[in-house]
Amino acid sequence: MKCPFCTDFDNRVLDSRLSKEGQVIRRRRECDHCHRRFTTYERVEEMLPQVVKKDGRREPYDRTKVLAGLQHACQKRPVSAEQLDSVVEAAERKLMESGEREVATTSIGEELMRQLQQIDEVAYVRFASVYRSFKDLSEFMTELKDLLDARATARKP
Repeated sequence: MKCPFCTDFDNRVLDSRLSKEGQVIRRRRECDHCHRRFTTYERVEEMLPQVVKKDGRREPYDRTKVLAGLQHACQKRPVSAEQLDSVVEAAERKLMESGEREVATTSIGEELMRQLQQIDEVAYVRFASVYRSFKDLSEFMTELKDLLDARATARKP
């Protein structure tokens, strides 16, 4: 593992811990050259399906793109990084369980929106507005109305 500070390859592991329900190993390392410490994460490489974009292009699933989209929707909202990680992990788990070799971005986006709605409604509306690319204000208002109706239905005894 290359040191992020001096780019030397000689370092040692000081501490290893399991995290994320045993799915990830967190390793605390110290560079033998510059003596600075850094953290690395190790996870099993999972075989996720290809993503079929709206225009028909196919590309490998990219966790960083998904997480970046969620982070953008959650800017200045009380949503923690751990919550976003759990949303992405749940979506990935669902992708792997499907057994499909190719998955449309629409199904990934719908799953992310479903989970985001349970965490923060404002972040959900932000994500939905970009993801569904509303054409005008009426489409946006329809989405808000559906959200308010769902909230009212959930509160009824």
